Amino acid sequence: MNESLGPSPAIETHRGEAVQIRAEGRTVWVTLDRPPLNIMDISTMKLLSRGLGKLLDPPGGACDFLIFSGAGPKGFSAGAEVADHAPDRVGSMLAAFHHIFRQLARADCITIAAVHGHCLGGGMELATFCDFVIAAESAQFGVPEIKLGCFPPIAMITFPELVGSRVAMDLILTGREISAAEAKTLGLVTRVVPDDSLDKSVRDMIGEFRALSPAVLKLTGRAMRRRLRDEFENDLGKVEQVYLNQLMKTEDAREGIRAFMEKRPPSWRGR
Repeated sequence: MNESLGPSPAIETHRGEAVQIRAEGRTVWVTLDRPPLNIMDISTMKLLSRGLGKLLDPPGGACDFLIFSGAGPKGFSAGAEVADHAPDRVGSMLAAFHHIFRQLARADCITIAAVHGHCLGGGMELATFCDFVIAAESAQFGVPEIKLGCFPPIAMITFPELVGSRVAMDLILTGREISAAEAKTLGLVTRVVPDDSLDKSVRDMIGEFRALSPAVLKLTGRAMRRRLRDEFENDLGKVEQVYLNQLMKTEDAREGIRAFMEKRPPSWRGR
């Protein structure tokens, strides 16, 4: 495959922000940069969404390969900022976070997550929403929201498709962490590579795609995503309503968030 599948428009490169965007031709690297665990607050989500808009909205898109990664040695991302689950912010947080996935669901490019270290909650949702997940051997995955009295809306939709309903129930209802090797066995990870080979492995995968027909590659990807996109948009709206209108009105959801912020065990009330 040629370096690009089409003309390469100018792509802004951002540095010194919570989301860094770096272009190499029509290959774009998007890095979450909020050390130590690249937790995404509302402003980070909106920054990421604006960056994706510039990359994905132009006719034909501004990139052919979009790679997500996390800055620093500790991990890809530990997910959404817990403080943004407070009653006065949770609606804005959910809208900002889910807009990212609505954008990616309409994307015409190949998306790859390069995962190291901790990949938890919303970070795992973002990584596993990508077309391909390349994980370092030491990476750890999990959706621990249940331990805070919440649930992961995106994972509720995507995990049953990726791993089957029984495994999805196990991961979501226990909130347990799994290794990169187990994640690959379950179908959540495409490849597991040595910790020091993550960047090279991503570039090797892109090289494999460049050996294929660019027209057929894009057409095939578009056809596969069309079915998933239509179902995802419909299901996401329903899950959002449950999250905001039922879950977040329970005493236990509020207690779980308070307990986490106050660094104490939750006292569940069962309502």
